[in-house]
Amino acid sequence: MYTRLDQAHRAVPVILAVNTMAGVVLLLVCDLWPTLFPVRFHGYIEAFPLAMIAVSYLVYQSVHRPSAKEWLKAILLAIAFFFWAANQFWTNPHQATIFNDIAIALFVLDVFLVIVGWPAASPDESFAESYSQSDSQPIRPDRTNKI
Repeated sequence: MYTRLDQAHRAVPVILAVNTMAGVVLLLVCDLWPTLFPVRFHGYIEAFPLAMIAVSYLVYQSVHRPSAKEWLKAILLAIAFFFWAANQFWTNPHQATIFNDIAIALFVLDVFLVIVGWPAASPDESFAESYSQSDSQPIRPDRTNKI
């Protein structure tokens, strides 16, 4: 069952995620004012948040101590982000295309696994459903679940 962690256990993943968001801001600044940065810089700054969110997510998962199947799914998603980062960074267009296609395949596989419910213990929180802590059932505003 998914449990919320205390602040101490969430600190490292949150710090990594904040750095990732700073990379996204820098990327958008680079897009708005491209003359402020060297030409090759854009590829690096595109790859940085993609790779960092993969690392952040793996660290986040590690503090939650998921089951082996959930770990496998988290690693699959992280690898997809790493291939997407490689696609942004790589100078060889053919290799970049291959990395992009692998990333697409892994992202599609990840969502497919969510849709088919694998692993079975995974809550559908990624699809914006809320769960009560007592029974892990979706909270619905009706007569049976009062909000």
